[in-house]
Parts: sequence; structure tokens; C-alpha cells
Amino acid sequence: DRRRATGPGREDQDVIITDVSARVFKHTTRRHSDTAGHAHPGPAHEVQQGILTIRTEDGHEGHSFAPPEVMRPHVLDKFVRKVLIGQDHRDRERLWQELAHWQRGSAAQLTDRTLAVVDCALWDLAGRTVGQPVYKLIGGYRDKVLAYGSTMCGDEIEGGLATPDDYGRFAEKLVARGYKGIKLHTWMPPVSWAPDVKMDLRACAAVREAVGPDIRLMIDAFHWYTRTDALALGRGLEKLGFDWIEEPMDEQSMSSYKWMADQLDIPVLGPESAAGKHWQRAEWVKAGACDILRTGVNDVGGITPALKTMHMAEAFGMNCEVHGNTAMNLQVVAATKNCRWYERGLLHPFLEYDDGLDYLKSLSDPMDAEGYVHVPDRPGLGEDIDFDHIENNRVA
Repeated sequence: DRRRATGPGREDQDVIITDVSARVFKHTTRRHSDTAGHAHPGPAHEVQQGILTIRTEDGHEGHSFAPPEVMRPHVLDKFVRKVLIGQDHRDRERLWQELAHWQRGSAAQLTDRTLAVVDCALWDLAGRTVGQPVYKLIGGYRDKVLAYGSTMCGDEIEGGLATPDDYGRFAEKLVARGYKGIKLHTWMPPVSWAPDVKMDLRACAAVREAVGPDIRLMIDAFHWYTRTDALALGRGLEKLGFDWIEEPMDEQSMSSYKWMADQLDIPVLGPESAAGKHWQRAEWVKAGACDILRTGVNDVGGITPALKTMHMAEAFGMNCEVHGNTAMNLQVVAATKNCRWYERGLLHPFLEYDDGLDYLKSLSDPMDAEGYVHVPDRPGLGEDIDFDHIENNRVA
């Protein structure tokens, strides 16, 4: 009996995981991905989404969303179910460690994204079982947090984000909506003429002129600039009073970030996309490759390792900004002190973020007119899931 051999010595049946399942469904969106994976607005079309559900013997369920590719059937069968079935769902740390241990021998099939969706479903299950939001289970720090508006990447759409003036006009709208901070994602391939440091700086200057000195500004630019281009971008941003520069070079080269951070006064934020979970982020702190640390639930493999990153940064007196929106990241922000912002986006003049998603009955990150996102008081991750929509649009 695995639950007695490896569990906490309890015989309570209601905590034992009996099923792990994935459902794939269609939903409608106006977001389109270009050939480099960047989101842009376009006509409404159907895409597929997945929901992972973990169920206990007494019928409690926890849920988390991810693309279907993250929860492929053979990955769930070979790794996830073998680790979870028959186990106490409350042992999240042990279950995460066991899954992470299996990654080495998985031929790269068991990804950090898969670890993340499983870990989030376990946290959601814990919260729903006791009727509490996840951030309260962790130990809540706040129930609202300032959001910065995070733009989509630049494009070549007339009236969209095609020119520096477009960015300036859109920034004015974001400030009117209540945002106290704005992060620019500037132009990247396949935009025909990108990348271009001078154009990036022109967009940043247009936004600064449009919003004035009191709105906090950041940039997430082309991710593969050379050292000299990244340094030129950083020095231009210093003159414009930007709060940070994010991922202007390939993050596999930590030495390049150390080189840049040593020469700039503007804070360097990272790493975001670098593999290695919280261990790699510890190496960045040790090397002095960043001034503000970066984590994200999907980036490091779940809420569990994201919290490890947050607390490690706190021990060094550093802020740690959380990458991306969604309920799972909001729960981490609400449970920690050393994160200043919630990233709300991606935003574009031709899309309305507050319209939400058709498989959620309400927003997971509602924002008031003063720019604060309020953490929902719903149990678990706080997602108001429309299960009827999911069932009515099942494809697998």
C-alpha cells in the first residue's frame, strides 16, 4: 500500500490522489502568434487549450490550465501518474521533488512547464479542499498589488504598435485606465526591419514624453542583441529614467549579463527564460549578473520553486519580479513582499484585456481605476472556471 509506505502515516482516504486527467477543449481568441511566437491581434479564431485535473478519493478536485502539448498523454502516463497516484496530495514538496528528479532520465520529455501545471493543480486542490485561496495557505502578505501594463511586441499594423508615436498614444490610454507602470515589448523579428536599438529608444522616448516623469517604465527588448547593442540600449534608457532593462541578450550567457550589469546604473532584471529553476537564479545572484531577480511559475516549474526563488532573493535584500499574468503568478505575488508589481498583459490598442477568456466566468486579475489588481477570494488559484464551456467544446 503506497500511501502507507510513503505517506505521512495517516489512513485518511480523502487526501489520497486517485486520478490525474487532462481535457483538451476549443476556445475563441483574437490573439495570433507570429513565426517567432510573439502575440499580435487579429481576427477571432479557435485554438486549443488544456486543463489538468487532479482528483482525490473523496471527490475533491484541483485544476490548472496549460497548452495540450504540456500535458501529452504519454508524459502523464509515464511520469506524472506514477508519481502522484496513491499519494497524499498535501505532500506538494515531496511530489515536486520526485517529478523534478525524473526529469534527468526523461529525454527532455518531462519539462518544467509540465512540472508547473502539475504543481499548480496540487495547490489548487489544496485550496479548494479547505476553501481557502492559495496565497492564504502559503501565508498571505497582501490582497492587492499594483500592476504594470505589459504591451505586446511591436508590429507593422497601422494604428497598432508600428511606430514610436503609436507607443506614446497607447501609453496615454494605459495611464488613463489606471496603470502606474508600463513595460514596453518593442520590435522583434519577423517585423521586417527589426531589431533596431535606435527605434527601441525612440519608442521609449515617445512613451516617456507621453506619460511624464511619474509613471514607472521598463523595457523587454529583442532577446539576442550583442553586448555592445545591449549596452547602448541600457545607456539610452538611463537618460529616460527607466526602472529596469530586461532580457536584451541571450540569457544562456550569464557572463554577458554580468558584463552589462557592471557598466550600467539602470537595474538589470533576470533571468526569465534561462533554464535551471531556482538553482540557476541563485547562480545569477552570486555572479552579480542582475540587480532584480526574475521568477515565474511556468519558468521555474511551479509555485513551489517560484517561492524558493522569491525567498532566496529576499535573503539577499533583492526584489524578485514575477513573470507573466494568470492566477498562479498572482498568488505568488500576493504571498510575498519583495515583488513590487504584477505583470498585466499582454496589451494592445486593438484588444481589450478586461474582456477576459471565454472559459472563465470572470477575470482572475481584476484591476481597479487606481491600478491595483485585487486577488480574488475564491478558493484555490482563484480561477472562476466555466466547466460547461469546457465540456461543450471538448476535442479530446
